[in-house]
Amino acid sequence: MAYQPQFTITSPLLSLIEEIAVLRERVQSATVELAWIPALQKDSRSRNVHASTAIEGNPLTLEQVRALEEGRELEASDPRSEREVLNYFAGLRYVEKHVSKKTLKHEDIFALHRILAKGVMDQGETGCYRSISVQVGDFVPPASGEVSGLMFELLEWWNNDSQELSPVMSSAILHYRFESIHPFADGNGRTGRALALWELYRRGFDTHHIFSVDEYYWEDRPRYYAALKEVRREGEDLTNWLIYCAEGLRHTLDRVWLRIQAFQPRSVDKLVLRPKQERLLQLLQDHGSMTPAEIWAALEVSRQGAMDLLNPLLDAGLVEKIGGKKTGRYTLCKL
Repeated sequence: MAYQPQFTITSPLLSLIEEIAVLRERVQSATVELAWIPALQKDSRSRNVHASTAIEGNPLTLEQVRALEEGRELEASDPRSEREVLNYFAGLRYVEKHVSKKTLKHEDIFALHRILAKGVMDQGETGCYRSISVQVGDFVPPASGEVSGLMFELLEWWNNDSQELSPVMSSAILHYRFESIHPFADGNGRTGRALALWELYRRGFDTHHIFSVDEYYWEDRPRYYAALKEVRREGEDLTNWLIYCAEGLRHTLDRVWLRIQAFQPRSVDKLVLRPKQERLLQLLQDHGSMTPAEIWAALEVSRQGAMDLLNPLLDAGLVEKIGGKKTGRYTLCKL
Protein backbone atom coordinates (compact mmCIF):
# COMPACT_ATOMS: atom_id res chain seq x y z
CA MET A 1 0.00 0.00 0.00
CA ALA A 2 1.35 3.40 -0.97
CA TYR A 3 1.52 6.42 1.28
CA GLN A 4 -1.43 8.81 0.82
CA PRO A 5 -0.50 12.42 1.60
CA GLN A 6 -3.24 14.72 2.91
CA PHE A 7 -3.50 18.24 1.49
CA THR A 8 -5.88 20.71 -0.12
CA ILE A 9 -5.15 22.59 -3.34
CA THR A 10 -5.87 26.15 -2.20
CA SER A 11 -5.88 29.39 -4.19
CA PRO A 12 -2.63 30.63 -2.55
CA LEU A 13 -0.90 27.36 -3.44
CA LEU A 14 -2.14 27.47 -7.04
CA SER A 15 -1.00 31.09 -7.38
CA LEU A 16 2.46 30.22 -6.11
CA ILE A 17 2.77 27.27 -8.49
CA GLU A 18 1.77 29.52 -11.40
CA GLU A 19 4.31 32.17 -10.36
CA ILE A 20 6.99 29.48 -10.06
CA ALA A 21 6.17 28.20 -13.55
CA VAL A 22 6.63 31.69 -15.02
CA LEU A 23 9.89 32.29 -13.15
CA ARG A 24 11.25 28.88 -14.10
CA GLU A 25 10.42 29.48 -17.76
CA ARG A 26 12.29 32.81 -17.61
CA VAL A 27 15.31 31.08 -16.12
CA GLN A 28 15.17 28.21 -18.62
CA SER A 29 14.80 30.58 -21.55
CA ALA A 30 17.59 32.93 -20.55
CA THR A 31 19.93 33.60 -23.46
CA VAL A 32 23.24 32.58 -21.98
CA GLU A 33 26.45 30.95 -23.03
CA LEU A 34 26.88 27.28 -22.23
CA ALA A 35 30.29 28.23 -20.87
CA TRP A 36 28.86 29.75 -17.69
CA ILE A 37 26.69 26.78 -16.70
CA PRO A 38 29.46 24.78 -14.94
CA ALA A 39 30.44 27.86 -12.91
CA LEU A 40 26.86 28.48 -11.83
CA GLN A 41 26.38 24.78 -11.06
CA LYS A 42 29.49 24.85 -8.89
CA ASP A 43 28.25 27.94 -7.07
CA SER A 44 24.79 26.43 -6.50
CA ARG A 45 26.28 23.16 -5.26
CA SER A 46 28.42 25.04 -2.72
CA ARG A 47 25.41 27.02 -1.53
CA ASN A 48 23.31 23.87 -1.08
CA VAL A 49 26.11 22.15 0.81
CA HIS A 50 26.73 25.13 3.06
CA ALA A 51 23.04 25.66 3.82
CA SER A 52 22.05 22.04 4.46
CA THR A 53 25.02 21.37 6.77
CA ALA A 54 24.61 24.75 8.50
CA ILE A 55 21.00 23.88 9.36
CA GLU A 56 22.44 20.95 11.33
CA GLY A 57 24.91 23.21 13.15
CA ASN A 58 27.99 23.06 10.94
CA PRO A 59 29.96 26.28 11.62
CA LEU A 60 31.82 26.59 8.31
CA THR A 61 31.10 29.67 6.22
CA LEU A 62 30.14 29.65 2.56
CA GLU A 63 33.65 30.76 1.61
CA GLN A 64 35.17 27.94 3.66
CA VAL A 65 32.82 25.46 1.99
CA ARG A 66 33.91 26.74 -1.42
CA ALA A 67 37.55 26.39 -0.38
CA LEU A 68 37.04 22.75 0.62
CA GLU A 69 35.39 21.98 -2.72
CA GLU A 70 38.45 23.42 -4.45
CA GLY A 71 40.78 21.25 -2.37
CA ARG A 72 42.22 24.07 -0.28
CA GLU A 73 43.13 23.50 3.35
CA LEU A 74 41.34 25.43 6.07
CA GLU A 75 42.89 26.94 9.13
CA ALA A 76 41.26 26.56 12.56
CA SER A 77 38.43 24.25 11.52
CA ASP A 78 37.63 20.87 13.04
CA PRO A 79 37.87 17.66 10.97
CA ARG A 80 34.26 16.64 11.64
CA SER A 81 32.86 19.88 10.19
CA GLU A 82 35.03 19.46 7.12
CA ARG A 83 33.97 15.82 6.74
CA GLU A 84 30.26 16.76 6.89
CA VAL A 85 30.78 19.29 4.10
CA LEU A 86 32.84 16.96 1.90
CA ASN A 87 30.27 14.21 2.45
CA TYR A 88 27.47 16.48 1.28
CA PHE A 89 29.39 17.42 -1.86
CA ALA A 90 29.81 13.70 -2.54
CA GLY A 91 26.11 13.14 -1.84
CA LEU A 92 25.05 15.79 -4.34
CA ARG A 93 27.36 14.30 -6.96
CA TYR A 94 25.72 10.92 -6.31
CA VAL A 95 22.27 12.45 -6.82
CA GLU A 96 23.36 14.19 -10.02
CA LYS A 97 24.87 10.95 -11.35
CA HIS A 98 21.60 9.06 -10.77
CA VAL A 99 19.24 11.83 -11.80
CA SER A 100 17.67 9.81 -14.62
CA LYS A 101 16.83 6.82 -12.43
CA LYS A 102 13.12 6.09 -12.82
CA THR A 103 12.58 3.81 -9.85
CA LEU A 104 14.15 4.49 -6.46
CA LYS A 105 14.71 1.64 -4.03
CA HIS A 106 15.70 1.26 -0.38
CA GLU A 107 19.26 0.56 -1.56
CA ASP A 108 19.46 3.94 -3.29
CA ILE A 109 18.53 5.73 -0.10
CA PHE A 110 20.97 3.56 1.88
CA ALA A 111 23.75 4.45 -0.56
CA LEU A 112 23.03 8.17 -0.27
CA HIS A 113 22.93 7.97 3.54
CA ARG A 114 26.25 6.10 3.65
CA ILE A 115 27.85 8.91 1.67
CA LEU A 116 26.32 11.75 3.72
CA ALA A 117 26.84 10.20 7.16
CA LYS A 118 30.23 8.53 6.76
CA GLY A 119 32.38 9.32 9.79
CA VAL A 120 29.97 11.87 11.29
CA MET A 121 27.21 9.81 12.93
CA ASP A 122 26.68 10.23 16.67
CA GLN A 123 24.70 7.00 16.93
CA GLY A 124 23.62 4.07 14.79
CA GLU A 125 25.08 2.76 11.53
CA THR A 126 25.27 4.31 8.09
CA GLY A 127 23.23 2.88 5.26
CA CYS A 128 20.64 0.97 7.27
CA TYR A 129 17.37 1.87 8.93
CA ARG A 130 17.57 2.54 12.64
CA SER A 131 17.07 -0.18 15.22
CA ILE A 132 16.72 2.27 18.10
CA SER A 133 14.14 4.79 19.27
CA VAL A 134 14.95 8.46 18.67
CA GLN A 135 13.48 11.80 19.68
CA VAL A 136 13.74 15.13 17.86
CA GLY A 137 12.92 17.93 20.29
CA ASP A 138 9.42 17.14 21.49
CA PHE A 139 8.70 14.93 18.47
CA VAL A 140 8.94 11.14 18.82
CA PRO A 141 9.17 9.48 15.36
CA PRO A 142 7.64 6.05 14.69
CA ALA A 143 9.09 3.03 16.48
CA SER A 144 12.07 1.38 14.79
CA GLY A 145 10.00 -1.70 13.95
CA GLU A 146 7.69 0.43 11.78
CA VAL A 147 10.38 2.21 9.78
CA SER A 148 10.96 -0.32 7.01
CA GLY A 149 7.23 -0.65 6.26
CA LEU A 150 6.68 3.12 6.27
CA MET A 151 9.64 3.64 3.94
CA PHE A 152 8.29 0.93 1.63
CA GLU A 153 5.00 2.82 1.43
CA LEU A 154 6.78 6.12 0.81
CA LEU A 155 8.86 4.63 -1.99
CA GLU A 156 5.71 3.16 -3.56
CA TRP A 157 4.16 6.63 -3.58
CA TRP A 158 7.35 8.31 -4.81
CA ASN A 159 7.80 5.90 -7.72
CA ASN A 160 4.16 6.00 -8.79
CA ASP A 161 1.51 8.43 -7.49
CA SER A 162 3.92 11.35 -7.02
CA GLN A 163 4.27 11.62 -10.80
CA GLU A 164 0.72 12.95 -10.99
CA LEU A 165 1.67 16.03 -8.96
CA SER A 166 3.75 19.07 -9.79
CA PRO A 167 7.39 18.52 -8.72
CA VAL A 168 6.93 21.61 -6.55
CA MET A 169 4.49 19.57 -4.51
CA SER A 170 6.02 16.10 -4.76
CA SER A 171 9.44 17.28 -3.57
CA ALA A 172 7.86 19.05 -0.58
CA ILE A 173 5.76 16.00 0.34
CA LEU A 174 8.77 13.68 0.05
CA HIS A 175 10.81 16.06 2.21
CA TYR A 176 8.25 16.16 5.02
CA ARG A 177 7.31 12.48 5.00
CA PHE A 178 10.93 11.33 5.11
CA GLU A 179 11.65 13.61 8.08
CA SER A 180 8.52 12.45 9.90
CA ILE A 181 9.53 8.79 9.53
CA HIS A 182 13.09 9.68 10.57
CA PRO A 183 14.35 6.35 9.25
CA PHE A 184 18.00 6.65 10.28
CA ALA A 185 19.54 7.01 13.71
CA ASP A 186 21.31 10.18 12.55
CA GLY A 187 21.68 12.29 9.40
CA ASN A 188 17.98 12.45 8.49
CA GLY A 189 17.85 16.21 7.90
CA ARG A 190 20.65 16.22 5.34
CA THR A 191 19.35 13.06 3.66
CA GLY A 192 15.78 14.36 3.46
CA ARG A 193 16.80 17.65 1.88
CA ALA A 194 19.02 15.81 -0.61
CA LEU A 195 16.09 13.55 -1.57
CA ALA A 196 13.84 16.59 -2.10
CA LEU A 197 16.48 18.03 -4.42
CA TRP A 198 16.76 14.66 -6.17
CA GLU A 199 13.04 14.81 -6.91
CA LEU A 200 13.38 18.28 -8.48
CA TYR A 201 16.24 16.98 -10.63
CA ARG A 202 14.64 13.69 -11.75
CA ARG A 203 11.36 15.44 -12.64
CA GLY A 204 13.23 17.93 -14.85
CA PHE A 205 12.34 20.94 -12.73
CA ASP A 206 15.99 22.00 -12.32
CA THR A 207 17.57 20.67 -15.51
CA HIS A 208 20.86 22.56 -15.04
CA HIS A 209 21.10 21.93 -11.27
CA ILE A 210 21.41 25.63 -10.47
CA PHE A 211 18.74 26.02 -7.76
CA SER A 212 19.95 26.15 -4.15
CA VAL A 213 16.67 25.72 -2.29
CA ASP A 214 18.32 24.79 1.00
CA GLU A 215 19.54 28.37 1.35
CA TYR A 216 15.95 29.41 1.92
CA TYR A 217 15.49 26.87 4.72
CA TRP A 218 18.78 27.85 6.35
CA GLU A 219 18.09 31.59 6.27
CA ASP A 220 14.54 30.94 7.50
CA ARG A 221 15.32 28.25 10.10
CA PRO A 222 12.73 29.22 12.76
CA ARG A 223 9.92 29.19 10.20
CA TYR A 224 11.30 26.02 8.58
CA TYR A 225 11.11 24.12 11.86
CA ALA A 226 7.74 25.68 12.71
CA ALA A 227 6.32 24.64 9.33
CA LEU A 228 7.44 21.04 9.90
CA LYS A 229 5.85 21.01 13.37
CA GLU A 230 2.63 22.55 12.08
CA VAL A 231 1.96 19.52 9.88
CA ARG A 232 1.91 17.31 12.97
CA ARG A 233 -0.31 19.76 14.85
CA GLU A 234 -2.72 19.74 11.90
CA GLY A 235 -3.06 15.96 11.94
CA GLU A 236 -0.61 15.43 9.03
CA ASP A 237 -2.38 17.97 6.79
CA LEU A 238 0.37 19.16 4.43
CA THR A 239 -1.43 22.16 2.94
CA ASN A 240 0.49 24.90 4.75
CA TRP A 241 3.77 23.01 4.38
CA LEU A 242 3.25 22.92 0.61
CA ILE A 243 2.64 26.66 0.60
CA TYR A 244 5.77 27.25 2.67
CA CYS A 245 7.93 25.13 0.34
CA ALA A 246 6.42 26.79 -2.74
CA GLU A 247 7.31 30.19 -1.28
CA GLY A 248 10.84 28.89 -0.87
CA LEU A 249 11.06 27.80 -4.50
CA ARG A 250 9.71 31.13 -5.71
CA HIS A 251 12.30 32.95 -3.60
CA THR A 252 15.02 30.62 -4.91
CA LEU A 253 14.08 31.26 -8.53
CA ASP A 254 14.22 35.02 -7.94
CA ARG A 255 17.75 34.62 -6.62
CA VAL A 256 18.78 32.32 -9.46
CA TRP A 257 17.66 34.95 -11.95
CA LEU A 258 19.92 37.53 -10.28
CA ARG A 259 22.82 35.08 -10.36
CA ILE A 260 22.25 34.36 -14.03
CA GLN A 261 22.57 38.06 -14.77
CA ALA A 262 25.95 38.05 -13.05
CA PHE A 263 27.09 35.29 -15.42
CA GLN A 264 25.78 36.95 -18.58
CA PRO A 265 28.23 37.25 -21.52
CA ARG A 266 28.26 41.05 -21.35
CA SER A 267 30.32 40.79 -18.18
CA VAL A 268 34.04 40.54 -18.95
CA ASP A 269 34.61 38.44 -15.83
CA LYS A 270 31.85 36.13 -14.65
CA LEU A 271 30.79 37.38 -11.24
CA VAL A 272 29.97 35.00 -8.39
CA LEU A 273 27.67 37.02 -6.16
CA ARG A 274 28.49 37.36 -2.49
CA PRO A 275 25.55 37.09 -0.05
CA LYS A 276 25.51 40.86 0.64
CA GLN A 277 25.63 41.61 -3.08
CA GLU A 278 22.56 39.43 -3.53
CA ARG A 279 20.92 41.28 -0.67
CA LEU A 280 21.82 44.59 -2.35
CA LEU A 281 20.34 43.51 -5.69
CA GLN A 282 17.18 42.42 -3.92
CA LEU A 283 16.95 45.78 -2.13
CA LEU A 284 17.32 47.67 -5.43
CA GLN A 285 14.67 45.42 -6.97
CA ASP A 286 12.31 46.17 -4.09
CA HIS A 287 13.00 49.92 -3.83
CA GLY A 288 13.63 50.83 -7.47
CA SER A 289 16.62 52.98 -6.56
CA MET A 290 18.63 53.87 -3.45
CA THR A 291 21.11 56.51 -2.36
CA PRO A 292 24.57 55.45 -1.18
CA ALA A 293 23.61 56.33 2.41
CA GLU A 294 20.46 54.18 2.18
CA ILE A 295 22.51 51.27 0.88
CA TRP A 296 25.15 51.22 3.59
CA ALA A 297 22.53 51.72 6.28
CA ALA A 298 20.39 48.84 4.98
CA LEU A 299 23.38 46.50 4.65
CA GLU A 300 24.98 47.69 7.91
CA VAL A 301 28.34 48.32 6.28
CA SER A 302 30.65 51.34 6.00
CA ARG A 303 30.61 53.66 3.01
CA GLN A 304 33.73 51.93 1.70
CA GLY A 305 32.17 48.56 2.36
CA ALA A 306 29.14 49.55 0.30
CA MET A 307 31.35 50.64 -2.59
CA ASP A 308 33.30 47.38 -2.42
CA LEU A 309 29.98 45.60 -2.97
CA LEU A 310 28.73 48.02 -5.62
CA ASN A 311 31.81 48.35 -7.84
CA PRO A 312 31.80 44.76 -9.19
CA LEU A 313 28.07 45.07 -9.86
CA LEU A 314 28.64 48.33 -11.73
CA ASP A 315 31.48 46.77 -13.76
CA ALA A 316 29.31 43.75 -14.61
CA GLY A 317 26.48 45.97 -15.86
CA LEU A 318 24.02 44.82 -13.24
CA VAL A 319 23.73 48.17 -11.48
CA GLU A 320 24.00 51.73 -12.74
CA LYS A 321 24.22 55.14 -11.13
CA ILE A 322 21.68 57.78 -12.10
CA GLY A 323 21.53 61.47 -11.22
CA GLY A 324 24.24 63.97 -10.32
CA LYS A 325 27.18 63.73 -7.96
CA LYS A 326 25.19 64.87 -4.92
CA THR A 327 21.81 63.50 -5.95
CA GLY A 328 23.05 60.22 -7.42
CA ARG A 329 21.16 56.99 -6.80
CA TYR A 330 21.83 53.40 -7.73
CA THR A 331 19.37 51.25 -9.62
CA LEU A 332 19.27 47.91 -11.43
CA CYS A 333 20.11 48.05 -15.11
CA LYS A 334 17.29 47.13 -17.41
CA LEU A 335 17.98 43.56 -18.53
